[in-house]
Amino acid sequence: MTERAELIDSFLAAKGWDGAERTALAGDASFRRYLRLTLGDRGAVLMDAPRSEEDVDAFVAVARHLKSLGFSAPDILAKDRDNGLLLLEDLGDETYTRVLDAGGGDGGAVEAGLYELAVDVLIELHRIDSERVVAPGLKDYDDDMLLEEASLLIDWTWPAVFGGPPGDDIRGQYRDAWLEVFSAVRTGPRTLVLRDYHVDNLMLLGGRDGVSRCGLLDFQDAVRGPGAYDLMSLLEDARRDIDEGLRRTMRERYFAAFPDLDRDAFETAFRVLAAQRHAKVIGIFTRLCVRDSKPDYLIHIPRVWRLLEAALEHPALAPVAAWLEAHMAADKRTIPPCSAAGA
Repeated sequence: MTERAELIDSFLAAKGWDGAERTALAGDASFRRYLRLTLGDRGAVLMDAPRSEEDVDAFVAVARHLKSLGFSAPDILAKDRDNGLLLLEDLGDETYTRVLDAGGGDGGAVEAGLYELAVDVLIELHRIDSERVVAPGLKDYDDDMLLEEASLLIDWTWPAVFGGPPGDDIRGQYRDAWLEVFSAVRTGPRTLVLRDYHVDNLMLLGGRDGVSRCGLLDFQDAVRGPGAYDLMSLLEDARRDIDEGLRRTMRERYFAAFPDLDRDAFETAFRVLAAQRHAKVIGIFTRLCVRDSKPDYLIHIPRVWRLLEAALEHPALAPVAAWLEAHMAADKRTIPPCSAAGA
């Protein structure tokens, strides 16, 4: 038995879950893993987040804050901060992804209903005063953080495509292009940004009413930032195609809730944030293959390139579009080679 397994056994025994049946749940792109625990008629979920890679404090803080605001984050049943272990309320199996995959005769109506509920969560969240809605201690989603994320494209995808890192001049031009466009996301009030708000991290919960029917997962990276971000993350999904008509309808649903919102400014911020996120995700999916031997995410890269190219059609993103045109031609915007790709 490994040292990690012994830590988990001791934690569960101390919290009254000794002898519980353990079932692995689908993981994500992080180092975290999840186990469903069943002991008699009780159930819970163990989050195993080794402290060398993850910090459970952020998850606990944001979960409790979301619950205090009336949203359906999982209850924290127990924690071992030093060893990165959390015991969480089990919200069930009905993730948005699973419900969507099940389809059915009226799959379109099911899809629309799920997205309406997810948009309504954001509407309710963004109606809360900006001073109250942001959990204490969260970082600002500032230019440095946005740039660091966007730079994952040239940190990981560029070397995989070109066989080595970019020169300082190319990296400097990339940096300058992004910094020129980030001012567009500074309009409007700051709010709580969950940052990975998409169907893989949302759940449909029975026995609850209103926006509490939508369970929230994977929010430990939350920040204080622009309201357009989470709506963009939902509708510009790296892992699934979304019909443009549905995306347009969901944006209109959001706008109808905020009649005084400057739509042009919001749409510009939406596009800039979309481009930034897509550049980041292409880099992350490449890194997962190159560094972590997880090639499964490579299949999504062509979709993310299409989304990035569509976002770059907005005039506000002309500097980034020009950099891409000059340095990464269309034939380079595909699945990059990496050592794990053929494994």
